[in-house]
Amino acid sequence: MSILSANKVKLNAFVSDKYEAIRLAGQLLAEAGHVEPAYVESMIERENSLSTYMGGGLAIPHGTSESKGTIKSTGLSIVQLPAGVDFGDGEKAHLVIGIAAVGDDHLDILTNVAMICSDDENMERILAAKTPAEMIEIFESGVEE
Repeated sequence: MSILSANKVKLNAFVSDKYEAIRLAGQLLAEAGHVEPAYVESMIERENSLSTYMGGGLAIPHGTSESKGTIKSTGLSIVQLPAGVDFGDGEKAHLVIGIAAVGDDHLDILTNVAMICSDDENMERILAAKTPAEMIEIFESGVEE
């Protein structure tokens, strides 16, 4: 199973708040079989204790350390939010990337995702992506599996 696939990419999503965005990212991971449904609530818990907003329009929600047992396999979900969603302190996320990682994979994935998204040109392409395949291509060009 690929860590990123078309069924885990949601383009042109509109959400009412950051919690809906996080739940959507988590639901994609759960529906793809990477996590148990309980993981989604741990993503909300993590957000309540420490914001997962990274800056530059990017948020990377993930579960708490205690939720590791609910992760079945490493996976990424991508939610593109053209209108953005407030992540607090006036910070708007236009891209929400859900992460579930087995073992120590999460650090490598966070690093790769952050590097891809810190490139302004990549971020423009990500926010303009029209198909899941286009989105996946941008990420796979920068993520080492």
